[in-house]
Amino acid sequence: MGGSGADRARPQGPGPRAVFARTRRSLEIAWRAAPATLTAYGLLNVAAGLLPAAVTLLTKWLLDTLQFGAQAPGVPGALAGEPVRVVVLLGVCTLSTALSGHLVTYLGGRIRREVGLLVQQRLYAKVDGLGGLRRFEDPAFLDRLRLAQTSASSAPEEIIESLFGIVTTALMIAGLLGILVTISPVVTAVTVLAALPALFVQLSLNRSRAGMMWRMSPRLRRQVFYRALMVNPAAIKEARLFGAGGFLLDRMGRETAEVNRAEERVDRRTVAAHAPLALLGALVPAGGLVWMVGAAVRGDFTIGDVSAFVAAVAGVQSALTGTVETLSRAYQALLLMGHYDDVMDTPPDLPVPRFPRPVGPLRTAVRLEDVWFRYTDDGPWVLRGVSLTIPAGRSLALVGLNGAGKSSLVKLLCRMYDPTRGRVLWDGEDIRETDPRELRARMSAVFQDFMAYDLSVRENIAIGALEHADDTGRIREAARDAGADGFAADLPSGYDTMLSREFYQGEADEESGVTLSGGQWQRLAVARALMRRGRDLLIVDEPTSGLDPQAEREVHDRLRALRNGTTTVLVSHRLGAIRGVDRIVVLQDGRITEEGRHAELMALGGEYARLFALQAEGYTGPGEDAGNGGTGNEDAGPEGAGDGDGGHGGTGRDLPGTASGPAVEAIA
Repeated sequence: MGGSGADRARPQGPGPRAVFARTRRSLEIAWRAAPATLTAYGLLNVAAGLLPAAVTLLTKWLLDTLQFGAQAPGVPGALAGEPVRVVVLLGVCTLSTALSGHLVTYLGGRIRREVGLLVQQRLYAKVDGLGGLRRFEDPAFLDRLRLAQTSASSAPEEIIESLFGIVTTALMIAGLLGILVTISPVVTAVTVLAALPALFVQLSLNRSRAGMMWRMSPRLRRQVFYRALMVNPAAIKEARLFGAGGFLLDRMGRETAEVNRAEERVDRRTVAAHAPLALLGALVPAGGLVWMVGAAVRGDFTIGDVSAFVAAVAGVQSALTGTVETLSRAYQALLLMGHYDDVMDTPPDLPVPRFPRPVGPLRTAVRLEDVWFRYTDDGPWVLRGVSLTIPAGRSLALVGLNGAGKSSLVKLLCRMYDPTRGRVLWDGEDIRETDPRELRARMSAVFQDFMAYDLSVRENIAIGALEHADDTGRIREAARDAGADGFAADLPSGYDTMLSREFYQGEADEESGVTLSGGQWQRLAVARALMRRGRDLLIVDEPTSGLDPQAEREVHDRLRALRNGTTTVLVSHRLGAIRGVDRIVVLQDGRITEEGRHAELMALGGEYARLFALQAEGYTGPGEDAGNGGTGNEDAGPEGAGDGDGGHGGTGRDLPGTASGPAVEAIA
């Protein structure tokens, strides 16, 4: 997907077919975005291309009329001897030239804005439609996506502007050359040939610059990463405490310096290449003017001819130089448009059948059959032959140390990835035969790495079920069930309070935003999941890692009541919180090593019992009785001491020696 190392070091320029395809796509985008504006823009560019030749010709006629009167050679009879008429026409053309420039700029701006909006919608609709996570964990794709984001708005507009710019300069050159040929075909040919080397040199330089941009793309992405860390509040907290600011600044400086060195090398080549071209461009018109003046003194040319020659040579050279620059910009834009095209042409990582099977309510079970999974073709196996049945309406807990495979298993259940081998079945149907969106509509989840949206309280909750975004009663009920209603109602604007300081406008603006504690954010994440009532599968991933013990108990009690009759997969490193589930599955190194109820696994004396005992020591102390779990009393044993406010999106991992014992993580 990202290409080989050779492709990365030296990206191939677009061939004729790609140039045509990208130009056509750009025109299609512009026409779809603003058809009337594009039509007017094209007509004005045609007029702008013809006006310079008209001004040059009228100037010649004016001078010849002043010199020879009614006998002026080559001047139409209606204008010969009538300099006022020529002046009027010349004034109209001059005014039209000035106005057309402003109108072209205005219409170009309208096209740019409309194209930017349409391309943005298309690009992010494509990104949203990729379905899974694989593309977004591929550095090569992320580099292409970043370049596509950068060029999505500018590249199509630049191609369109360049295309019409070429039309304008082509008409300008044709008109001026027509005048110049009547004066001296030899000088005309020399003028054209002198400008051609600049075209090839500029195209070569732009190819080098585009290649440099692609090679530097990983460094630019790291530069942005370090820059974000320097201003991210969560990162600043650690950077200040550990004194890591200088380290991050140094890393950012190294990446920036390397990018600057690469740009400097290209800029030096540009200067070195342009110097001789500039000299050539100055010598040609100077030599031609000396020749024309000498011929005019001998009576071979009129004053109007000399004037037309000077204007035509200057205009042709300027237009040819402009054409070179326009072609260079177009070439650069075509290269950048390739990144946009690559993203738009990227096949989905989760193929959807042409006729997907409908996903009905879960009636029997979700089942994994001999599932093997790894993230890359040559990567290590994360899941190894996992077979597992989750009966409808029952609850199952996943337990294991970091890297055991729990997060990957959950991603497969949500169809963020497809198994490398084996199948995931929903009531006996392979979920690869379904539409992922329809499948996920049957699910709800509370993730450990939940999002804290820079939105209002209402929107943070409603995003879990946007079809009910206007149902205030449902939103408040979800908040009450998650224990969030109390603090939400006390905020300055209640549920309409903005939960962000990013949009702060001033001290007088009470709606400019507030910040929440980690535990409060976590309650909103639970409320968001509870908005999706009536779903068939509930995935609960460490929902209380940022809560104090009392809040943790309340949330678990609410979730326990809400999951009654709902198929539930609970992932937690706080083993006391999962004792009441119907079945516990222990994962080790991607394999299921133990499964059963709490009491059965404790009696087995295996990995689960060992982990439970280690956590119990954090509460009872070594050698004290933590309870063997055989009573069925869900309150016995370790329930977790809570992490306080932590910081939103807390990991839920506890350090050895704390109340929660070893880090039996939920989802890595």
